Amino acid sequence: MTEAGRQVSENDQLRADIYQLLAALLRRQPSAELLAFLADLEVEAEDGNTMSQAWNALKLAAANSDANTLEDEYFAIFLGVGSGEIMPYGSWFMTGSLMDKPLAALRGDLMQLGFEREENVKEPEDHVAALCEVMGCLILEAPGYRQLAFYQRHIGSWIMRFCDNLANTPSAHFYQSVAQLAKAFFTAEANEFEQLSLNIPVNCPGSADLDPLEQDVVQIN
Repeated sequence: MTEAGRQVSENDQLRADIYQLLAALLRRQPSAELLAFLADLEVEAEDGNTMSQAWNALKLAAANSDANTLEDEYFAIFLGVGSGEIMPYGSWFMTGSLMDKPLAALRGDLMQLGFEREENVKEPEDHVAALCEVMGCLILEAPGYRQLAFYQRHIGSWIMRFCDNLANTPSAHFYQSVAQLAKAFFTAEANEFEQLSLNIPVNCPGSADLDPLEQDVVQIN
């Protein structure tokens, strides 16, 4: 998928890393190794900086959590008996139902971009973790207009509501800090993509007109 000659900036690498971290935290409960990594993060203290505050909250939450307890928390929030306390699917937030038109549109775009779901994965492709994983790849490997089109079509309209719902779910303790980080990050992403949209020429090809990327098929979890 890598665009020929593309240089990845330090900022884009950081953004991609955060997308992949959020994907890991939202796909399943964090392992003991991931908790240890988060607890040891070095965070620069900046008064009034919401990202800095969110990182510190996540660092503290990780230091005071254990993997066994978080297994129960994750199950209650995202899985539950029958259903969890929150639906982590884009279609749900966009239409109020699952397996709806937004999922069909997403599948078409993923196919066009060269992504496919792994055979052992049962979750629909509009699971928030899968979408974060795709965005992490696009930031590193695709031109800006592809990133913008994917974000606007499949994430931007509902992700803040997801963050708010996650922060307010009854079972969320550790995941309140995940929601705090996600909300701060996606606030910054909205600004990032707003600026990107101003820099893209009006005659740039739309996503519906794009040829498939020259790449090997990328498996998403």
